[in-house]
Amino acid sequence: MVNITINNTPIQVPENTTILEAARLNNINIPHLCYLKDLNEIGACRVCVAEIEGVDRLVSSCNTVALEGMKIHTNSPKVRQARKINVELLLSQHSARCPECVRSGNCELQRIANALGILKLPYHEDIKNFKWNDEFPLIRNDQKCIKCMRCVQVCEKVQQMNVWDVAKSGSQTLVDCRGGREITDINCTICGQCITHCPVGALSERDDTQKVLDALADKDKITIASVAPATRTSWGEQLGLTHEEATAERLVSALREVGFDYVFDTDFSADLTIMEEGSEFLERLKKGDLKKYPMFTSCCPGWVRFIKMEFPDLVPQLSSAKSPQQMFGAIIKNWYAQILGVEPEKIYHVSFMPCTAKKYECDVKCMDSSGARDVDAVLTVRELNRLIRAEGINVKDISESEFDAPLGTATGAGHIFGTTGGVMEAALRTAYNLVTGKNPDPDAFKDVRGYDGWKEAKFEIAGTELKIAVAHGLGNIRKLCEAIRNKTVHYDFVECMACPTGCAGGGGQPIFEGEELGADRGRILLDIDKKSALRFSHENPSIIQCYKEYLGKPLGEKSHHLLHTDQSTWELWK
Repeated sequence: MVNITINNTPIQVPENTTILEAARLNNINIPHLCYLKDLNEIGACRVCVAEIEGVDRLVSSCNTVALEGMKIHTNSPKVRQARKINVELLLSQHSARCPECVRSGNCELQRIANALGILKLPYHEDIKNFKWNDEFPLIRNDQKCIKCMRCVQVCEKVQQMNVWDVAKSGSQTLVDCRGGREITDINCTICGQCITHCPVGALSERDDTQKVLDALADKDKITIASVAPATRTSWGEQLGLTHEEATAERLVSALREVGFDYVFDTDFSADLTIMEEGSEFLERLKKGDLKKYPMFTSCCPGWVRFIKMEFPDLVPQLSSAKSPQQMFGAIIKNWYAQILGVEPEKIYHVSFMPCTAKKYECDVKCMDSSGARDVDAVLTVRELNRLIRAEGINVKDISESEFDAPLGTATGAGHIFGTTGGVMEAALRTAYNLVTGKNPDPDAFKDVRGYDGWKEAKFEIAGTELKIAVAHGLGNIRKLCEAIRNKTVHYDFVECMACPTGCAGGGGQPIFEGEELGADRGRILLDIDKKSALRFSHENPSIIQCYKEYLGKPLGEKSHHLLHTDQSTWELWK
């Protein structure tokens, strides 16, 4: 431990603690923009400067270690002046048209500039403008970029995709796709982790809210909303609701007030995915197709893009089952259109997802099974929040209402799709039943839970030992795939989710500076599962009805046509 003084307050911190971390441990705020603990500690923004008595120059607190006896000032006149100048310089190369920015009100640069009382700029503005493909699901606005390098570091060190890079130097420094390539020509999985770690509005998802509003205003359209598992854990976070207040039923009411004719639960199709994927796994296992390589889950489009680009030889090992989003779209535009007695084109289906890659997935041409688009639009949770605000809905005052039937019924197994390990656990619950005719203890496969980047487990079903792996975050997945390809490990069944902690930490989730909430959201989903009356996908009465009235059986002819895909035919971009 070392003894230091910050702002005349004596404190004690562990050896090798930076000044910024020492301050944070003692509830002393030091503004910063580029800092990400253990990822980006480069002192690039110079906003976190501090003054050390006896040292002439100010230091960046994010990468300066606190030493015994240091007397530190984080807000002295010298610090305030330097900090204000540094922020003014950043603003001189930043488009400050805040009202038209997706991060207005939730922007670190805006917050710090306001706190410093910056009301006008003393420097000449020099704002670059580079072209971007506005059709791509991930949008970069160079006019907003402050060159903090967060996106570069997250993409390189966590996701290991190396999409972003730094070009030029000094005042001409810019962040762009590596090698100056177009975003459509580089191996971007559209995971969106760069978006959630950007402190400003330089990175965002493509905004599709207006086309949804246009559909809602079209009296000839039947509008249907479907809500993903992880969306229910986070939708109220930026609307001032606690997790207890932000129930799925309250969200249903909000979407009805927005104007949707029907509101369904994507967890229904998560249960449907389990029926197809679990049956497929058992079939492949029985045929001996998994002796060399495992079967991989296929419900994460970021992961599917990753394996197609980075490990194309392993693509045949993906389950052919579509994701819950796309299965839902297929059921809505076929079975439910038949129930309503309308043509599929009359239905406009909006999927509310914690994901940016889902915007890509719904555009994949081979996904559509009805002659119309199975999923017409995908909105992230952030876009959902903007939609609710645009309608002036006070979510605290609205009453709760239930999902519509029959596609609004879900089980605990469907709920846990939104967290790492959840797909695997749900699949194993049903696979056990399909083999033995009995239900296991619902928590029999809980060893796949947890937030280690790469987890392993072994389970026995009717005398057959299954070797299982679960990985989340593309950096961890890369190591796993390399080990599988090199045959240093062997598994029967593997779940992969592109985002750290799975969909709960997805690239479309609300952004809170310095907070990683994926694990907290995941625990909420596990708690919902534990409290659910139904915890097995095969016991969902709506799933039973769907197969009885329309699909026939898992892996049957109609199921195969509507609910399965060949990922080798997916175009990486249209």
